Amino acid sequence: MTIDPAVLGWMLDSDPALRWQVERDLACSPREQWEATRARVRTEGFGAALLARQDPDGQWAGGAFFPKDFDFNGPEAAEGAGQPWTATTWSLNTLRDWGLEATALGGTAALLAVNSRWEYEDLAYWGGEVDCCINAYTLANGAWLGADVSGLAQWFVDHRLADGGWNCEWVEGSTRSSFHSTLNSLKGLLYYEAATGSSPAQGAARHAGEEYLLERRLLYTLSTGASVGPWATRSAYPFRWFYSALNAADYFRAAAQHEGTGPDQRLADAIEVIIAARRPDGTWLQERRHPGRVWFEVDVPAGKPSKWLTFYATRVLQWWEGHS
Repeated sequence: MTIDPAVLGWMLDSDPALRWQVERDLACSPREQWEATRARVRTEGFGAALLARQDPDGQWAGGAFFPKDFDFNGPEAAEGAGQPWTATTWSLNTLRDWGLEATALGGTAALLAVNSRWEYEDLAYWGGEVDCCINAYTLANGAWLGADVSGLAQWFVDHRLADGGWNCEWVEGSTRSSFHSTLNSLKGLLYYEAATGSSPAQGAARHAGEEYLLERRLLYTLSTGASVGPWATRSAYPFRWFYSALNAADYFRAAAQHEGTGPDQRLADAIEVIIAARRPDGTWLQERRHPGRVWFEVDVPAGKPSKWLTFYATRVLQWWEGHS
C-alpha cells in the first residue's frame, strides 16, 4: 500500500522508540539511520524515562508481575480497575518491544535471578510460574537479556493443550485454548526461537498454536463460526496481554518473515477488519485504553489517532499486499 507522505511524516515525528521502527519498516531509511535512532532509545524519551525508574535490585516497582505495594484485596484489584503495568515484567516487555539493546540493562538478568520472585508461590524469576502469558514474557525477556530460560521453552511443549494452543487457566482445569493466551505464548516462542534457535518439539508446538488461530481465522469460534467477542476487532496500544486482530496479524507477519514464507490466506478476514478501521486520512484510532497504573502515558486517549496503531496496521497491510 502507498503511504501518504503526510501520514509518514506524522509517524516519524515521534519518540525514538517508535521513530526507528517507522524508519526501518515504512520509510525504508538506510540502516545506519534507523540504527542511530534506535540507539537513542537508551538516552532519550520513553526509553530513558523507563530505564530511570529501575530499582537498584534490578526490578521495577519492587515486584515481578505486580508492584510491591499492590493490595490484592484493595480497590486496585477490583474487577474493571485494571492491573498495574509498572512492575518488572511489564517494564521489560515494553523496553524489549521498543528495541532497547540488551546491553543497556547491564547486569539486570543476574540481579533478577537473585532478587526477584514471582508473587505465585515465591518462585524464582527466570524459572517462570504457571501462567502461560507470564511464562511467555519471561521466555522472551530471558532470551533478550541472556538468561537461561531453556526450561521455559520446554514448558510450552509440555503444557500445550489438545486443541493446539494454550490457556492461562489450565491450572484451574481448563482444557480449551484461549485466543489471548495462545497469541502471547506464540509471541514468546517466536522471540526465543529467533534469538536462540529451538528444538523440533518447540517448533512443532509453535506451529500447532498458529494453526489453532488460523483454523479460527483469528476471529471466530471453530464450533459455530461466531465471533469470539468484540475485543477481537478493537485495537489499543500498548497491546499488553490483550488479543486483537491487529496484534495477531502482526505476529503472523513476524513469523512469516522469520521463516521466509508468505501470508497464510486464512488471515484474510482479520486483514479486512484492519482495513475497515482505517480512517479516510490514512490513520487508525486508539479504540480503547487498558485501565491500570502506568509510569507515564505513551499514546493518545481513546478516540484519537494513534501513531503506534497506524504504524502497526500500515506495516501489516504493506506486508499483506506485497504478497498478494
